[in-house]
Amino acid sequence: MAQSPLHSLWNFQGASPAVVWKRTFRAMLSDNLLSRAAEMGYYFLFALFPTLVSASTILGLAARQASSIYDHLLHYLALVVPSDAYAMVIQTFNQTAAAATTGKLTLGLVAALWSASVGFAAIQDGMNTVYKVRETRPYWKARGSAILVTVLLSVMVTVNLAVLLGGDLLARLVYLQIGHHRLAIAAAIAVHGVQWTIAAAMLLLQFSTVYYFAPDLRAKRWHWVTPGAAIGILGWIASSIGLRAYLHFYNSFSITYGSLGAVIVLLTWFYLTGLMLLLGAEINSEIQALIAENAMKASGELPAEACAEPFC
Repeated sequence: MAQSPLHSLWNFQGASPAVVWKRTFRAMLSDNLLSRAAEMGYYFLFALFPTLVSASTILGLAARQASSIYDHLLHYLALVVPSDAYAMVIQTFNQTAAAATTGKLTLGLVAALWSASVGFAAIQDGMNTVYKVRETRPYWKARGSAILVTVLLSVMVTVNLAVLLGGDLLARLVYLQIGHHRLAIAAAIAVHGVQWTIAAAMLLLQFSTVYYFAPDLRAKRWHWVTPGAAIGILGWIASSIGLRAYLHFYNSFSITYGSLGAVIVLLTWFYLTGLMLLLGAEINSEIQALIAENAMKASGELPAEACAEPFC
């Protein structure tokens, strides 16, 4: 039932949002999404550093200034990535960028593409679990799709970071060019408003891309904005800020894990990222399933008292 494409997931067609949320919570437990998110978090961590090696090597061979620009882009990750984990990522990036060689370029590209495709394959498995479908695509097609979508998402993330950097530079330029103080402040605020609007739209596009390409559904419909994507993004932002606040006041990871504390923090953040992705997909899946069930009951195809596990 979850495979039926709807024109809009915002129209519940009479279904109660409370019922959707109740079904989503039960489905999360039934689908064991907490363990699925842990699996995805591991593969995200596994794919991160080979990707940085490849990116830094290409930029280092192209031009030193290009590598410096990419380093500035990565600084915007500090908005969501916990500080200890962010410092480790930046340090690794700088080390690999300084040691770029032609041999590392080739090996880094191969390792990055393969590792990243393995990470997206974990997302595919998780989405298939959420939508209650089995993977029927041939191995080469599923893995090829994973590689292509990973490259697409990498481009989107880079563009998103570039929007943040460009917006800050433009706002500063506008502020310096306008002589009137209040008018300059208003213009800079307007630029920042456009900047963050574009960044939010790009983030929605990334979630929608994952939700469209990851599950092996026979019938698909592209949705720019879905309830699952909106709640997933808000949950991801809230959990990222919450993790940063927790680490600021109660940084027990460094005490417990010592020098591995930053790695554990990064893995925890990846876990929360995977969980929010799966939560959004679960919400979308249950909306589709509930509407389909109600339609079948209204047409007499299902008895009114029928229900599917685990919702009985």
